[in-house]
Formats: sequence, structure tokens, C-alpha cells
Amino acid sequence: EVQLEESGGGLVQAGGSLTLSCAASGETFDDYAIGWFRQAPGKEREAVSCISSRDSRTYYSDSVKGRFTASRDNAKNMGYLHMNSLKPEDTAVYFCVVDKSFYGGNCGSGGSGVLLEYDWWGQGTQVTVSS
Repeated sequence: EVQLEESGGGLVQAGGSLTLSCAASGETFDDYAIGWFRQAPGKEREAVSCISSRDSRTYYSDSVKGRFTASRDNAKNMGYLHMNSLKPEDTAVYFCVVDKSFYGGNCGSGGSGVLLEYDWWGQGTQVTVSS
């Protein structure tokens, strides 16, 4: 079992930056892909980014591409989402998830870059971007 805890959320002005962290405990982190999702009030959950386990290949949704960067530090059991040029529409609760059972540490199937299923997830951290 893996426990995940997100941190780093907060209130930031439009154009600002935040870095979210996803701390994992309970198992070795290396074999898991790390996905980031977000959900805003009244909206469906959106897959934002994913970083694979072996080669740290990254994927991004069109809405954040060029502004967000996912990274990981397996030695520290940490995943990160660096968010730049934040916009009010980025306001949401951000969750990290990890998976190795469904996609073997890859980000989805067929190069989709999206974890449709995953093993573990965190409670989320709130990001609020003011205009």
C-alpha cells in the first residue's frame, strides 16, 4: 500500500507560480507512474500531467502544456508539479495518483499519457489563482 500526500497549494495571483509536491510512503516509488489530476467546483476531474516510472517521460494536457512541468525524485519518493504562468482557470483541487498495476509504470496505454485507472491517490491540495 502506498500513502500519498500532496502539498504546496495556495493562493497566487495570475501569472504566478507554484510547485506542488506529492510525497509517497509505504512502498518503493520507482516502479510507479505519477499522475496529476485536478477538479474545479462543478467541473469534471481533468487529467493534467503524468510522468512514467522508468524513463520519466512526461505528458501534459493541452490546457497546461508549456506552463506546467512534472518531475520526480525517486530517491526521496517525491513527485512534483511545477506550475508557471498560472491562470484563474487553473483554480482547482489538485490530486496526485500513482500506478503500476494497470499500466506497468507507463502513463496509460498506447502512449495516451493519461492514467484512466490507478492504484493509489492522495487527498488533494487546493490551488487558487486570483485575477
